[in-house]
This record gives sequence, structure tokens and C-alpha cells, in this order.
Amino acid sequence: MQNFVEIALLADWWTNLMIIGMLAVTLVMLIIIGIFAFYFRLWIQSIWTGAGITIFDLLGMSFRNVNAKMIVRGKIMAVQAGLGDSSGITTKALEAHYLAGGNVPQVIKAMIAANKAKTIQLTFREATAIDLAGRDVLEAVQTSVYPKVIDCPPRNAKRTSLDAMAKNGIQLKVKARVTVRANLQRLIGGATEETIIGRVGEGIVSAIGSAETHSDVLENPDLISKAVLSRRLDANTAFEIVSIDIADIDVGENIGARLQADQAEADTQVARARAEGRRAMAVAEERENLAEIENARSAVVDAESEVPKAISEAFRSGRLSIMDYYSLRNVQADTDMRKSIAHSSGTGTTSNK
Repeated sequence: MQNFVEIALLADWWTNLMIIGMLAVTLVMLIIIGIFAFYFRLWIQSIWTGAGITIFDLLGMSFRNVNAKMIVRGKIMAVQAGLGDSSGITTKALEAHYLAGGNVPQVIKAMIAANKAKTIQLTFREATAIDLAGRDVLEAVQTSVYPKVIDCPPRNAKRTSLDAMAKNGIQLKVKARVTVRANLQRLIGGATEETIIGRVGEGIVSAIGSAETHSDVLENPDLISKAVLSRRLDANTAFEIVSIDIADIDVGENIGARLQADQAEADTQVARARAEGRRAMAVAEERENLAEIENARSAVVDAESEVPKAISEAFRSGRLSIMDYYSLRNVQADTDMRKSIAHSSGTGTTSNK
């Protein structure tokens, strides 16, 4: 009886184990079927197009957190355009670029465009490097195929023209258009459009400033273009300058004449200031002379005030007698009379004239 119970318990345990195993197998099968169903369409597309992406590659993308749909579509686009693994566009390379934060569809489109153009040499490594550098690689390829026109100065700039002055002082206002082609090999590390605009603007101003008269520039605007192109302004930039066209030239102000007038006015003010300084110095010197005259007069008055004191002292000491004093007074009176006669005589002669 006891053996029968043990056998029954063993049978129940085995049955439960079988049920659990079947449930586990069923769950695993459901997961596999779900994953297979999820990637079945992408896998079929890869097989039919010859992209060479297996179901295991798709499962690996899920574990590596890669957008499998993007990778498959990019690989299919490349294969359909004739760009296979030999051109560097492999599944692992696409995954690596995606994980690095790159724009896989944009790179594939740029590679296809460069391959169709036939005149552009662009490798997958260069395309991914340009994309990771923050540049629009597709726009760069399109600019390399179809040159781009840059306005100088830009349309959204505060100044609507480049202003420069010829040697004769006449101002010219110029608008230019620069046609550039992207240089894919120098796109990484090369200067951008702002540098091209700045260099072209500097070259135009320098070319106008070198002209003898503004009429020479108006007669031959290509003088500006030739002078600017000869300076190799596209060095170390991401572009190659195809041409520089002068779109418009307007005559501005006569800056030379205005500067000369301003200089003459400034010279006049300086001369007035110097003359005013000399006049002030002359007035000060005159006042100093008047002060010296007054000082001399005061000294004379002081000296004259000492005469009565000296006379009284002479009387007290006996060195001067009364007769001597009256003789001195007579001499002074005679002298004053002669002076008055001479003064009246001189005044009469002046009035007769």
C-alpha cells in the first residue's frame, strides 16, 4: 500500500514537471515566433534585395538598441544604387554610425548622389566623418554638383552694400554674388560661408581702394572680380570659388571732399584757438606792464613823501637855512612855470595844425 502511494506521488510530480516544461517550451516558442514575426518582413526585404542582413543580425540589433528598420532600409537603398560592401557600406558600419549618433539615411542619400554624379569622389568614411562633424553631407554633395550662389553682403545683413572709396575720394556701393562649389575633401575643418563672405568683402574694398578714380571701376567692373579672384580667397575653406560677379554698383558721397572740409574746419578752429591764446597772453602782458607802472608810480610817491621829512630834518640839524629853502622854492616855481608855458605852447601848436 505504501509503495503504491509513493508511485502515485512520483507520477504526479513527473506530470507536473512535464506540464511546466511544456509551458516553458510554449512560452519560448511564442517569443521566438513573435520576434520572427516582428523581423520577418525586414528579413524578407533583405533577402529579396540582396542586402545580406540575416535574422540573427536583426536580433543582434535589438540587443544593441539599434533601429533595425533604419539600418535595413539604408542597406537596401545602397544595394539598389549599386553600393555594396565593397564601397564600405556594411551592416556593421551602418550600426556603428548609428550608435555614434549619425544620420544614416542622410549619409546613404549623399553616397548615392555622389555615385550618380560620377564626378565626385566620396568614400563612406568621408561621408560619415562629415555627418558626425555636424555638416549636412547631402547638401554638401548637392552643392558640389550644383554650385551655390552666395550674396555679398548677405540679404539679412544690416548693411545692404559694400562701401569703399577710390583714391579720388568718391564712394562706391557694391553688391556682389559669389558662386561656390563645395570641396568635400576640405569640408571637415574648412571655413564656412561667413569666411567666404568676409574675404570677398575685404577683397572688393581693397580693389576699389586701389583704383585711381571711381570712373575706372564703373567702366570696368571686372577689375574687381579679377583682383579678388587673384587673391585665392577660398584657401582653407570648405568651398571652391567658381566666379565673383558684380551685381550692382552705385556712386555714393564725395567722402574725400567732406574729409577735406572737415579737416579745414578743424584747422580753422585750431588757428582760432591759437590766436585766442596769443591775444590772452598779450592782454595778460599788458596788465602786467600796467601793474609795473602803478608800482613805479607808487614808488615815486613814496620817494616824494620822504622829501618833506628830509627838509625838516635838514632844518633841525642846521644843514639847511631859511634862505636856502626859499631859493629851492623859487627854483621849483620857476621850473613849474617853464613846464606850464611849454605845455600851453605845445597845445596851441597842435590846435593850429
